[in-house]
Amino acid sequence: MIQRSIVLATAPAVIVREPHSQASEGNNHPRAARVDLFLLGGIAIALVAVLLALRSTGVNLSYFLQPTGAMIVLGGSAGVMLITTPRHALVHALTRIAGLLSTSEVNREALISEIADLARRARRGGMLSVEPAIVSAEHPLLRHALTLAVDLNNHEELRSVLEAELHMAERQGETDAKTLEVAGGFAPTLGIIGTVIGLIQVLQQFSNLSSVGLGIGTAFVSTIYGLALANLLLLPMAHRIRARVAENFDTQELIMEGVLAIVENLHPSLIQMRLSSFLRPTASHDTP
Repeated sequence: MIQRSIVLATAPAVIVREPHSQASEGNNHPRAARVDLFLLGGIAIALVAVLLALRSTGVNLSYFLQPTGAMIVLGGSAGVMLITTPRHALVHALTRIAGLLSTSEVNREALISEIADLARRARRGGMLSVEPAIVSAEHPLLRHALTLAVDLNNHEELRSVLEAELHMAERQGETDAKTLEVAGGFAPTLGIIGTVIGLIQVLQQFSNLSSVGLGIGTAFVSTIYGLALANLLLLPMAHRIRARVAENFDTQELIMEGVLAIVENLHPSLIQMRLSSFLRPTASHDTP
């Protein structure tokens, strides 16, 4: 049993993968994954606003389609990510970005009720009586924490293992966000490089003043690309990753505290009262 506990404690924590691997749909939690319309809607609104602003200048939008500038900004940003980020961290960050496109909500009230039911089972028959119910637990972290609880059955050791896993999951999310922030910091500079290259090309035709005016405007499109990539995609997605990590962390902490309370053999009603602090606050409709 102790050997099994050591293997589970040193294995990759399920909470690290939770944003990308959704549990199957059930009557309780988590709910089935669905497209994150808020994320896609935000991107669409930002891009449409920029396009409308450019269109309002009276300049044809095709004027802003500059393949050279796009290659410098996009290719340079991709190169920067390869240079600054180790391979495994970059792959994890890209997987995290793909996971942002979908979202699933955890019904915390149902989760607390499930933990309370497990606590009643444990008070009647001890921690070993909880083991048959582990496989039917909806949340992957709950299954993992209950397995550790049955094997360890020691409050302090269990808390140490679970807190270490939560800390590593939080660090991984921060690393993924940092990957995008680094690329977002370099993208505007890469746009300036594209602008400088365009200006050098303009100066080669300095004798033709009409061409110079058109060329300068074209050159600065690279700067627009760099600023747009950084401020409309990379940096906002880094903040979105942090928001997702914070949301998941609250659920993970709820599960940890609930399982620890089961190990302490606390009364189910007391566990529900303790865990109710993790419920999302609802808007008050009281009138002054």
